[in-house]
Amino acid sequence: MLKLHLMDMLLLRSLLAVADTGNITEAAQRINVSQPALSRRIQNLEEFLGAELLVRGRQGAELTEIGRLVAAEARVLIGRYDQMREQVSAHQTLERGTVRIGGGATAVSFVLPEAIAAFQADYPGIRFQLKEAGSSEVAEDVVSGRLELGLVTLPLQGRDLDVLPLITDRIVLVGRSDHPLSAKACVEIQALSGLAFVGFEAGSAIRHIIDGALREAGVEMNVVMELRSIPAILRMVATTGNLAFVSSLGVNSQSEVQEIPVSGLAIERQLAVITKPGGSLSPAAKEFAKRLRDGGLKAHC
Repeated sequence: MLKLHLMDMLLLRSLLAVADTGNITEAAQRINVSQPALSRRIQNLEEFLGAELLVRGRQGAELTEIGRLVAAEARVLIGRYDQMREQVSAHQTLERGTVRIGGGATAVSFVLPEAIAAFQADYPGIRFQLKEAGSSEVAEDVVSGRLELGLVTLPLQGRDLDVLPLITDRIVLVGRSDHPLSAKACVEIQALSGLAFVGFEAGSAIRHIIDGALREAGVEMNVVMELRSIPAILRMVATTGNLAFVSSLGVNSQSEVQEIPVSGLAIERQLAVITKPGGSLSPAAKEFAKRLRDGGLKAHC
């Protein structure tokens, strides 16, 4: 199989110029070289392939049978090469591209949509492949290369990753508007003992943070139900009347649910963008990460 170099491409383009015009002089003018220079290119290509490609005469230049074969293949090769260069250029200029990013339920539901919408408004040709998963799974996918970017809850244990902290997210107590605690201006933390809670899945990063903060305050949650996403938890709170601790980012999405202030309790978590160390991000992913770093994410709290 012919292994193409830049000089090979130049020789093939020169042959096609002659094939299209049928004349060495006209072909030389078309590609802006001298007639002797074009003739040398054709001669070099013939020597390289070991076959005569042109028959020269008073009426011009005509392709031999092998010349027609080479010209036909050259059109395919050059077409594919030019298409490749166009695609590379489109990705470099962000006319095209794909960002593969993963995040937890909070990131996917309440943080990334606004950032992605703003990015696609500037670069409408960029597609996003978005995966919702726990921070640990997202980190594994970034390490393996299945994802380029991850938006996760810190800390991440035992992961060799580049970490860029972005926002501090408040975790707040929420309840239905008719819950007895909702009428209070501020609730003592001990009043939460024994009450029914809808919780995040056991083992998730946010559940670990919530459980740890409550244990330090001497309170054990009575979790009667576990769900993965904030919208599902908020809907269940509105339906069952149970309490929940969720990100403040999602509280306004349910009119029947409201934040309940708790005295002496402040639960926060750090959200960060992670990338693979030494990994080469695609132009689109690199620009999106830069947007996030420069203020594309804002905590609504």
